[in-house]
Amino acid sequence: MKQLEVQIMGQSYLLGCPDGGDARLLDAVERVDTAMCKIRDGGKVRARDRIAVLAALNLAFDLTDQSARQALAGADNTPAQPSSQPSEKLGALLARLDEALNRDNRLI
Repeated sequence: MKQLEVQIMGQSYLLGCPDGGDARLLDAVERVDTAMCKIRDGGKVRARDRIAVLAALNLAFDLTDQSARQALAGADNTPAQPSSQPSEKLGALLARLDEALNRDNRLI
């Protein structure tokens, strides 16, 4: 197993990587870095650990949404159409969280 040094949100990490898995690991690092920077740049969340949790939840949500669409497409042999309903629900949930935090006059 080899080790790769990567940067996520400006911080260096030394990660173990299975032989032949360099490209996949670097792709995963890029996705995580992009997700975390997007949350940080939104300006409402400052703590690195909270940014990491939100990014992980967003990536997991996207993955399960994609899996569900693929399963539906396989079940009826029609191409999967993106659903706006989960995105709308997630957006509404995030808005409610922001509202609750703002009422307490504190941001995460």
